[in-house]
Amino acid sequence: MSEAIREIFKTKIYGIIREDNPEKAYEIANAYAQGGIKVIEINSEIEAIKKVSQIKGVYVAQGGVITSEQAHSGIEAGAKLIVSPILQMGLTKVSSSSKIPLILSATTPNEAYSAWKVRVPVIKIFPIKDLGGDTYIEDLLRPMKFLNVMPCGSVKTQHIKPLLNAGACAVGMGRELYLNKNYEQIVDSVKEAVKEAN
Repeated sequence: MSEAIREIFKTKIYGIIREDNPEKAYEIANAYAQGGIKVIEINSEIEAIKKVSQIKGVYVAQGGVITSEQAHSGIEAGAKLIVSPILQMGLTKVSSSSKIPLILSATTPNEAYSAWKVRVPVIKIFPIKDLGGDTYIEDLLRPMKFLNVMPCGSVKTQHIKPLLNAGACAVGMGRELYLNKNYEQIVDSVKEAVKEAN
């Protein structure tokens, strides 16, 4: 198991940043790291990936990956995880050859099972709010307790415990942690989320 995946299991909070400006992404990522989140997804903005991957102790996940070309660029820029918003099976080859773990996204039980079959270590369940929150995770895992699922999409701090109690191995959080907040407020909201998860 890679260090990045181990860290997701340990912290139980996976940080997401949707920010194309590398400086801004770097600042938010620093606040995440200070608050205790070490695995941080940056959408496929290569300059932002380069910058954030310089932060000590942080594992950058390259989000929004659909093509092999995108994945190769992200890995070259310092990404330690490849993350697709869909069930893009073609990325398993890149993951295997580069020894960089792959996270695929699923919405249905079939998709989640298909991701598990190709040895995806963590499966993103998205968009969890629209799928039914913790009830959906419970229903999904009842016949397939062996899946490592990570619900994402409009997750708020009060959703963390119910999602983890339903069987999720971690939860993905983004705008809830940083939108309209200054540096110190981001650090505080991250600390609160990490505390809630552990």
